[in-house]
Amino acid sequence: MIIDNPNHIELYRMMVQRQALKLQMKGIRTRGRSAYSLIKEQYGLKGNIAKVYAQLTVMIEEAKQIEGII
Repeated sequence: MIIDNPNHIELYRMMVQRQALKLQMKGIRTRGRSAYSLIKEQYGLKGNIAKVYAQLTVMIEEAKQIEGII
Protein backbone atom coordinates (compact mmCIF):
# COMPACT_ATOMS: atom_id res chain seq x y z
CA MET A 1 0.00 0.00 0.00
CA ILE A 2 1.31 3.42 -0.94
CA ILE A 3 0.52 6.19 1.49
CA ASP A 4 0.48 9.42 -0.50
CA ASN A 5 -2.53 11.23 0.93
CA PRO A 6 -1.50 13.84 3.55
CA ASN A 7 -4.30 12.69 5.88
CA HIS A 8 -3.11 9.09 5.64
CA ILE A 9 0.46 10.17 6.32
CA GLU A 10 -0.65 11.97 9.48
CA LEU A 11 -2.69 8.93 10.55
CA TYR A 12 0.33 6.67 10.05
CA ARG A 13 2.46 9.09 12.08
CA MET A 14 -0.07 9.02 14.91
CA MET A 15 -0.04 5.22 14.88
CA VAL A 16 3.76 5.12 15.07
CA GLN A 17 3.74 7.61 17.94
CA ARG A 18 1.17 5.46 19.76
CA GLN A 19 3.45 2.42 19.43
CA ALA A 20 6.39 4.44 20.76
CA LEU A 21 4.27 5.51 23.72
CA LYS A 22 3.22 1.90 24.33
CA LEU A 23 6.87 0.82 24.43
CA GLN A 24 7.66 3.69 26.77
CA MET A 25 4.86 2.53 29.08
CA LYS A 26 6.56 -0.90 29.21
CA GLY A 27 9.85 0.68 30.26
CA ILE A 28 11.76 0.99 26.98
CA ARG A 29 13.88 4.14 27.12
CA THR A 30 15.11 6.30 24.26
CA ARG A 31 17.46 9.19 23.85
CA GLY A 32 16.11 12.68 23.51
CA ARG A 33 12.58 13.71 24.32
CA SER A 34 10.09 11.07 25.32
CA ALA A 35 7.19 10.05 23.11
CA TYR A 36 4.92 11.09 25.97
CA SER A 37 6.15 14.69 26.00
CA LEU A 38 6.12 14.98 22.19
CA ILE A 39 2.56 13.65 21.91
CA LYS A 40 1.29 15.90 24.70
CA GLU A 41 2.84 18.94 23.04
CA GLN A 42 1.78 18.12 19.49
CA TYR A 43 -1.85 17.19 20.18
CA GLY A 44 -2.46 19.25 23.32
CA LEU A 45 -3.36 16.23 25.44
CA LYS A 46 -3.35 16.27 29.22
CA GLY A 47 -3.01 13.62 31.90
CA ASN A 48 -0.69 10.81 32.82
CA ILE A 49 0.87 8.44 30.30
CA ALA A 50 -2.04 5.96 30.37
CA LYS A 51 -4.63 8.69 29.84
CA VAL A 52 -2.64 10.22 26.98
CA TYR A 53 -2.37 6.75 25.38
CA ALA A 54 -6.15 6.30 25.66
CA GLN A 55 -6.85 9.76 24.23
CA LEU A 56 -4.47 9.18 21.32
CA THR A 57 -6.12 5.83 20.59
CA VAL A 58 -9.52 7.53 20.42
CA MET A 59 -8.09 10.17 18.07
CA ILE A 60 -6.70 7.46 15.80
CA GLU A 61 -9.99 5.56 15.70
CA GLU A 62 -11.90 8.74 14.87
CA ALA A 63 -9.44 9.58 12.09
CA LYS A 64 -9.82 6.07 10.66
CA GLN A 65 -13.61 6.44 10.58
CA ILE A 66 -13.35 9.83 8.87
CA GLU A 67 -10.95 8.47 6.24
CA GLY A 68 -12.96 5.27 5.75
CA ILE A 69 -10.12 3.02 6.86
CA ILE A 70 -10.99 -0.15 8.73
